[in-house]
Amino acid sequence: GHRRKNWKVRKFVLREDPAYLHYYDPAGGEEPLGAIHLRGCVVTAVEDMPDSKKYDVDNILFEIITANEIHYYLQAASSTERTEWIKAIQAVARTGK
Repeated sequence: GHRRKNWKVRKFVLREDPAYLHYYDPAGGEEPLGAIHLRGCVVTAVEDMPDSKKYDVDNILFEIITANEIHYYLQAASSTERTEWIKAIQAVARTGK
């Protein structure tokens, strides 16, 4: 989450209409735990976080900054997956409603 006290595993669903990234408890549940509004957001790869531990980094972090300037830090499973998420989120941020 954007106020990282510790990392939590979440299932993410990217939607274009409306442009949201919903997140769910991976153990199940139909209702999302929350959502990130992507319209007008900025998403970038994060190479280093000053307060992170070594196992947090490994070139798989990325950041979403919403139009309201809320920062979310997410960790992908791999650098390839990180790149795919960034491209998909950037596309939705530009074209989503």
